[in-house]
Amino acid sequence: MNTSSDTVLVTGATGYLGTRVVADLLQRGTRVRAVVRSLDAEPALRAAVRRAGADDTGLELTLASLTEDAGWDAAVSGVAGIYHLASPMTLATKDANLLAPARDGALRVVRAARDAGIRRVVLTSSFAAVGYSPKPLNAEGEREYDESDWTDPDAPGLPDYPRSKTLAERAVWDFVEREGNGLELVVLNPTWIAGPTLTADPRSSLQAFLAMLDGHMPLAPRQRFGIADVRDVSAAHLAAMGTPDAAGKRYLLLADGPTISWLGVASLLREHLGDLAAAAPTEEVPGDELPPLVIHNERAKAELGFTPRPAETTIFETLDDMRERGMLRRG
Repeated sequence: MNTSSDTVLVTGATGYLGTRVVADLLQRGTRVRAVVRSLDAEPALRAAVRRAGADDTGLELTLASLTEDAGWDAAVSGVAGIYHLASPMTLATKDANLLAPARDGALRVVRAARDAGIRRVVLTSSFAAVGYSPKPLNAEGEREYDESDWTDPDAPGLPDYPRSKTLAERAVWDFVEREGNGLELVVLNPTWIAGPTLTADPRSSLQAFLAMLDGHMPLAPRQRFGIADVRDVSAAHLAAMGTPDAAGKRYLLLADGPTISWLGVASLLREHLGDLAAAAPTEEVPGDELPPLVIHNERAKAELGFTPRPAETTIFETLDDMRERGMLRRG
């Protein structure tokens, strides 16, 4: 695929990751058709990509929704590839409204791509579709995950967000295998995404930082996770579209080194922000100690040239950016 001149379609273009992907594509000279639900989003999207230093003259918007068939034929007409980033996201444990839009919306996108003869779709999934089901501990007493692992969507007590991501990704793989007619699929599974935002307001994972700083998270949840920088995740998306051998594969995306806990994040907030982080939690919710978590990113590094920033760098640069833009506040 010639990314210097072709037009590509991007869903979820106005989001935290989407604005970064759109900006990076435009900076490479790729024309972008962005899917939005309302043209009211246009000024904010253009401002976001210009904030990254991109020229937005190569950006056009088209109307379509994950919950409706209307608009998708026009959206995919004449594009060389699709980045499907759009999917509902919530911090709530239960939100059944996530399930149908995530699965049915993803199927709408790949079906439209197949019908239009588009060669490749790069789908943004999540570690939530990989590692939210416990595995037996390895010889070192760790829980270890790679791209061959799947979250069990039928597991009792599984929150709806990882269920939605798992069902959506499974449905797309099944569709491409049975009915894809040669459509190539590449799936990226980032862990928790942080990093400087291009949007005018804190989105997605940045709200977790604010919850800690505002005192709305008095006790840290007992969870370990990887951190992926939004800038590195965006670069991996562009590489996934242009790497021939990536077709038919999943890629886990996260920083090198040990995974982190929410309590560890809170400690970094206090280290970097001082008094501004006085309300950040200093204790975890009661419960058993979690085993170390190991998540492998070797495939992405070897095949996509993925070169992640250290997790601490990502967190500190995120906080600096939020502070400079007036997003931090005291509760």
